Amino acid sequence: MCGFVGMVSPSTEGVAAEIHTALQCIQHRGQDSAGIATMDARGETFHMRRGLGTAAQALGPAEIAALPGPIGVGHVRYPTIGRGKLEDAQPFFYRQPGILMAHNGNVTNYAELRASLATRSIHLLSQCDVEPALCEMADALMAKRRAHHRLEDAVLALEEVQRRVRGAYSIVATLMLDDRPTLVVMRDRHGIRPAAVGRRPDGSWLAASESVAFDALGFEQIVGPQGGEVMFLRAGEEPILRRLGSEAPSPPAPCVFEQIYFARPDAVIGGRGVYETRLALGQKLAERLAEKRIAADVVMAVPDTARPAATAIAEHLKLPLREGFIKNRYSGRTFIMPDQTTRDEALRLKLNPIREMFEGQQVLLVDDSIVRGSTMRHIIQHLRRLKPAALHLAIFSPPVAHPCFYGIDMPTRDELLAS
Repeated sequence: MCGFVGMVSPSTEGVAAEIHTALQCIQHRGQDSAGIATMDARGETFHMRRGLGTAAQALGPAEIAALPGPIGVGHVRYPTIGRGKLEDAQPFFYRQPGILMAHNGNVTNYAELRASLATRSIHLLSQCDVEPALCEMADALMAKRRAHHRLEDAVLALEEVQRRVRGAYSIVATLMLDDRPTLVVMRDRHGIRPAAVGRRPDGSWLAASESVAFDALGFEQIVGPQGGEVMFLRAGEEPILRRLGSEAPSPPAPCVFEQIYFARPDAVIGGRGVYETRLALGQKLAERLAEKRIAADVVMAVPDTARPAATAIAEHLKLPLREGFIKNRYSGRTFIMPDQTTRDEALRLKLNPIREMFEGQQVLLVDDSIVRGSTMRHIIQHLRRLKPAALHLAIFSPPVAHPCFYGIDMPTRDELLAS
């Protein structure tokens, strides 16, 4: 799971600063590394800066100033293939025909693609799974043997990418098509990973993993590409949408974890607000809790994603909703940290209970999900020392009993509490 941003603008001032702002809006999607790459209006000069840490840590004012150009892409990374090394940070650049690319998702046949590319004397510089997708696109375009590629050439090249690259991916890329700088937004055939597109009255376009970047920069969301589609965006022009391949569209299979945990509550995914979804899930759970007649004095949420559901539960059960924890605002998201040791260390700093809210109280505690169980074990151990009269746990999503190979870092059943 990662976050990407792509922007094209008619302005001569460049897009790097606004891409940087957008990356900070989607920072919750990845905190291991960040990067921005830009291209000039003629597709002749490319600039890239990448670094470890958050967007603010990796890319300061000096780095942003070194990224001129009216079109570019940015990325914040949470690794599922490769580790947190600088060479695995996105975006990536391919010299011929000059493509910048970033993605969100997980390529499941990475090893197979790497071996196939090697037989064509195309060798990878990283362990990041967007690199083979970039190489496949560039290889298909270069096979056209054109000095100037057309939009339809890119459609055919991306059909080849879709045919060869398996897994879940939303891709944003820049290249020259029809002699114009073009932003490309593509989704895998099932639409597993999200991609939002927004427009601004000045003719600028912004693509991002989540719509939350649009409000901060004055963009209005439009209907973006669906699964198996690609959208081409140029400054001051209408979007061009193409379906990849001649096969019938695959049934949409969006990742449920986006709505449950990953996305910010103010995001809109698939035409539905994430806050609205979490509120509705809380309402459904409240109906079950009412049937069980659980004795509780107060409802509390594990910060932050469980708050909408906890609100719905408290309203339905006619119980007070209280803050039970103070969250360390400087701690990152523990679920997306690279290993269990790091997650355990961060958990000790992340949440601290408000003692008087728990002592002698019958508490109904609401959380979004239980995956590995690390956070909940830590919370329960801590709360037992506060001696609540009762502690009931309510989870507003189904049990996670199977591993994910499509962009969430839970590749084995052994680590899943519900398996």
